[in-house]
Order: sequence, then structure tokens, then C-alpha cells
Amino acid sequence: MMPIPSRLCYALLFFAALLRPLPMTPQTDLHHEDREALLKILAEVEKAINAQDIDGILAQMSPDCTVTWWNAEISRGHDDIRAYYQRMVKDPGRYISKYTTQAKLGSHARFVGAAGDVALAEGSMEDEFFPIIRGPFKLNSRWSATAAKSGGQWKIVNLHLSSNVFTNTLISELTRALWLAGGAGVLVGGLVGFFAGLRRKLV
Repeated sequence: MMPIPSRLCYALLFFAALLRPLPMTPQTDLHHEDREALLKILAEVEKAINAQDIDGILAQMSPDCTVTWWNAEISRGHDDIRAYYQRMVKDPGRYISKYTTQAKLGSHARFVGAAGDVALAEGSMEDEFFPIIRGPFKLNSRWSATAAKSGGQWKIVNLHLSSNVFTNTLISELTRALWLAGGAGVLVGGLVGFFAGLRRKLV
């Protein structure tokens, strides 16, 4: 293979630099103010979750917002979302006493639609749950959301929460418990066999 002339290499590097996306700045980003508003929504939702403030969460959602929760249950609209939260966190027979999170945005939000008034965003969460029947546990989750701008205000219209069902804290605990149970079973079985054999010899 013939070596590429050095001048051609410089030219290729120059054109590659021209084609590389420019860093996003307030001057080059047409949606800079929208992004700031969406980041504020993310911060307000995180703040409300950590304060156990369902009204604060709903304030960032459209009246017809749809939420898909970790357990794959779906809530549609403020009333359904509030009812789910009350059943899980507040009412008698609740599953958890508290839930906290640290949410992070993944890549930059994408704006779609002719007017750019719909935004798609995703990110990660570091969650901590405080169940009623056991001690607290932590879970790394993912979130994705769709927000729409109406009347100059952004609101969440769809929120999806998920976690890795194959590798997480609860699965690790269950695996350890199964290994311990299996080891205990082998030990007990061995002792039973030993004493049974000893008894036959003595008889």
C-alpha cells in the first residue's frame, strides 16, 4: 500500500475538523432556553420526590400525563398518578415508607415537531427505597421522558421508569440467599447422613 502524502493527510484532518459538530453553546443552540426550562423541571421533580411531595411532582406534569412505573404498572392522568403514589407510599398497607433519588440527564434533549415544541430526554437515577417489610435498598434505574410546550410552559406528558431485572440489588440478595440455603442444605444433609451411619454402626 502506497503511503498517503503528508499534505493530503493534513487536508483530510482539516476537513474532518470542519465536519465535526460544534460544541453546544447558548449562542449556537436554538433551544438553549428550552433546555434550561427542562433542567429546572428535572430538578423540581427530584426535589419533590425526595420531599415525598406528590403535588410537587404533579406540578411538572400535564393533566393527561402517562407514567410507566418500575413494576410495569401504568398511571394515566393526575388522579391515577396520585392514587398510585398514595397506595405505594402513604396509605395503610403501603409498600414503602419513603423513596429518594438522584437523577441525572443523559445526552442532550432532542426537539421534534415542526415548531420544536416536543422534547425527548433520558437519563439515569440512583434510587433508595425504604420498604415496610425489610431494610432499605438501593437501585440504579433509567428514565425517559417526553415533554411538550404549551402556552410557553414545558410539562412532562410521558414518563417511563425502568431498572435492570437481571442484575440489581434484589437479585444479588436473592442469589446470596439461595447459595446460603443450598450450602446449609448440604451441611444438614451431610450431618444427617453422618449420624444415621454412626447409629447403624452402634446398633
